[in-house]
Amino acid sequence: MTEQGSAPSRFRSLNDPDALRALVENLREAFYIMSARGDIVDANPAFLAMLGVRTLHDLRSFSLSDMVSDPKRRMEELELLDAMGAVRDFEIDIVRPDGGRRTVLDSTYVCRDEATGEAFYHGVLVDITDRKRQEDALREQSVRDPLTGCYNRRYLEELQHELESAESPFGCIFIDIDHFKQYNDIHGHAMGDTTLVRMSRFLMRQVRAEEPVIRLGGDEFLILLNPADEDAVEMVARRMQQAASRTAPVPFSLGWSARRPGESMQDTVNRADQRLLSVRVLERTPTRGGTPPE
Repeated sequence: MTEQGSAPSRFRSLNDPDALRALVENLREAFYIMSARGDIVDANPAFLAMLGVRTLHDLRSFSLSDMVSDPKRRMEELELLDAMGAVRDFEIDIVRPDGGRRTVLDSTYVCRDEATGEAFYHGVLVDITDRKRQEDALREQSVRDPLTGCYNRRYLEELQHELESAESPFGCIFIDIDHFKQYNDIHGHAMGDTTLVRMSRFLMRQVRAEEPVIRLGGDEFLILLNPADEDAVEMVARRMQQAASRTAPVPFSLGWSARRPGESMQDTVNRADQRLLSVRVLERTPTRGGTPPE
């Protein structure tokens, strides 16, 4: 007999199969058991809901490894499991059978059947998709210039290691609006801001979507071309000069460079800036006339 109002004693211990099953069934986290072949052999309702299916039978032709969007990432996790017997909060992206994508934290450990030696993986997935979207949105906001929508100097700094460690060379084009201070003095800062927005849109139209346009500050912009050698960078720069006379909102000058072996990103950018300054000195006058247009 139990005390009045108390639960049966078997529900007071996780050693009781019914108590453990009830706990797993009611978890908000997605619990699963996977065979060594990758087949899902059991799972709780939260796991099925996360994958957008109604029953385990709906997963009969899928393994968890099949659903991980990056096979290399999944292989890395399995290698950790083999080496350590468990992983905790391992971030992976999964593709559901219906094509939907979720980002999850996977915590898994290896269990072995004492009788057969067969290995099974017991795991819990925590869906962090919404959190990741918020983080990505905040990060995107932090690397964007609020006026023009171009990337900002912080974005360039974040790319430094990636660019300097890459085997292939990258190039850059340094752009500076001619006489922009004079333009602001004559037309006002509101018109100057409008011109910066129009200029950024012009620059974005000159390159592919994956080639970032960066506003360094004031009236200075930088375009990164990766990968690109000197000839490729010059070709894009010449094309921009030709387009300038037709569609650019204001006169501008530009210089370009491609990274030399062992050169830092900043040195590559500085050489592009120096080429721009050299062109201005040689020409003595702005590229397209001395007076900014209305």
